[in-house]
Amino acid sequence: MTQITIIGGGLAGLTAAIACAEQGADVLLHEAHQTLGGRARSTAGPYVANDGTHVLYADGAPFRWLHRRGLAGPCRSLGLREVRKIRVRYDSRLLSRPPRPLVTALLNRGREAPVHESFESWGHRCLGEEATGAVAGLLGVVTYEADPGRLSAKFVWDRFRRVSRPGFPAPRYVVGGWGRMIERMAARARELGVAIETGSRVTEPPPGPVIVATGLDAARTLLGDPALTWESGRAALLDLGLRRDPADAFLVADLDEGGFLERYSSPDPTLAPENESLIQLQMPLRPEESKLTGIARLERLADLGLPRWRERLTWRREALASRRTGALDLPGYTWRDRPAIDRGDGVRLAGDSVAAPGLLGEVAVNSALEAARQTVGSIGKTRLMT
Repeated sequence: MTQITIIGGGLAGLTAAIACAEQGADVLLHEAHQTLGGRARSTAGPYVANDGTHVLYADGAPFRWLHRRGLAGPCRSLGLREVRKIRVRYDSRLLSRPPRPLVTALLNRGREAPVHESFESWGHRCLGEEATGAVAGLLGVVTYEADPGRLSAKFVWDRFRRVSRPGFPAPRYVVGGWGRMIERMAARARELGVAIETGSRVTEPPPGPVIVATGLDAARTLLGDPALTWESGRAALLDLGLRRDPADAFLVADLDEGGFLERYSSPDPTLAPENESLIQLQMPLRPEESKLTGIARLERLADLGLPRWRERLTWRREALASRRTGALDLPGYTWRDRPAIDRGDGVRLAGDSVAAPGLLGEVAVNSALEAARQTVGSIGKTRLMT
């Protein structure tokens, strides 16, 4: 049987490997680093932090695909304890309930937004300036973008409607961090016969069907294809280990500056030592803004949600997420306009910036499943994927 080669051992690459192997294909996966996971890696204990603010969404098809196979593993959802500690920063104040402009936007969830107009233009006309700004601030964590108003109105509004959907909260927190999910995915792939080679950097596409499951920058270099580019975000990341304080917020959505703070150890205490908390913060960076300035803004956000946090600090990590935060669609574009999965000559792409629907990491899973379906179909395996 023709071997399928997968380049990249992150969420997309492992999804593609499992999906291909489940259809009986012979699969070889190359990962350039010594460890699998890509942006789904987590730090080693005692503070287990994801590479940015990660959650799964239980109302999406990617979660269902992972859950049916036992790959998401034990997950935690938000309880009343967490919901009561959600705060909103608006007009430089910390509020325990949504401000009026955000309520205005929520009451307009039934509207449809256009593809070809910017969110700022459409929002000012249909929601009002204050409500538009509140939505943009709320979506900083979803887009990693300091100015969501410049993006397609449909792109922004669809994400707002998804994350503000009424009913029981959809976010699911993988117990032990996303690194544990990657371990389960790797184990499942090996059980299915997938050969996994780490520390194996591929510099040119091998013969036969290939799925390139890397970021677009790496794929562009590997394939020599200048068309492999798309708009992406840029943000400062700050992780904190703190001695626990009951006064700490669980979550702070920063409507003023687009920042975000979440105490991940509340739904999952395994992420930090006993009597300590793990907090992850994210701040979209403005054009030309440095990581240092972004971190300073995050520290000010921490001042609001985490009383006396500097006195309680036990661990700290800073990072910059640049051009590795998923696709952003500008006015006039949708996910269908992103780099196509099928590149011809047996090469296909998977990742969070290619032509597939979904929210954040869901794009990686959806594109990987489609790439696997096309690739297996091309070598005569036509059973429907589930």
